[in-house]
Amino acid sequence: MGELIGYARTSSRSQPLDVQIDALKRAGVKEDYLYAEQVSGTSRNGRTALEEMLARGIRKGDTVVCVRLDRLARSTRDLHNIAHVLQEKGVGLRVLEQNIDTTTPEGRLFFSMLSAISTFETEIRQARQREGIDAALAKGADSPFKGRPATIDAEKIKTLRAKGMTPTAIAKELGIARSSVYRYLKSVEA
Repeated sequence: MGELIGYARTSSRSQPLDVQIDALKRAGVKEDYLYAEQVSGTSRNGRTALEEMLARGIRKGDTVVCVRLDRLARSTRDLHNIAHVLQEKGVGLRVLEQNIDTTTPEGRLFFSMLSAISTFETEIRQARQREGIDAALAKGADSPFKGRPATIDAEKIKTLRAKGMTPTAIAKELGIARSSVYRYLKSVEA
C-alpha cells in the first residue's frame, strides 16, 4: 500500500490553510507528504505545489487526499485531466468532505457527477458577477467601475509644452512618467 499524499489550496493569501491541513493530517496524511499553496484554482497557472505533486510527489499505489474537489480544480476539464494523470500513475483520489474514493467504481461515478456540478456552480457565479458589473457600468457616472481618477494635469502639460519644454523636462517637472507625457501629447495631436 502506498502513501497518503495531501493537497490543500486556498484562492488567496488572506484565507488560512490550517483548517484544510488539520483535516488532511486527521485523515492520516503525514507532514512530509503535504502539498499546500495559496493561488487561484481557475487555471493551472502558478499552481507549483500541484504540478510538483503530480510530477514527482506521487507513485503507483499512493492516494491523493484533499478536503473538497474545488480545492483540487475549478473546472470539470481540469479535474478530469488531474484524475487522468492520477489514474495513469495508478494513484487513487480521496475527497474528505464529499466522501469520494476513486479506487471504487461508485467513487469514480460520484466524482464525475460532483465535478460537473462544481463547474456549473463556478459558471453560474461568473455569469452573476458579469451581470452585476454590466449593470453597474450601465449606470454610468455612478458606476464603481469608472476607473481611477486622472492624476495628470493635462493643462500643465499643455502650458509647459507651449513654453517649449521637452517631454522629458515636462515629466521631470511634474513628477510623472515620460511615457504619460508622450501619451497625452499624442492624444492631443491626433
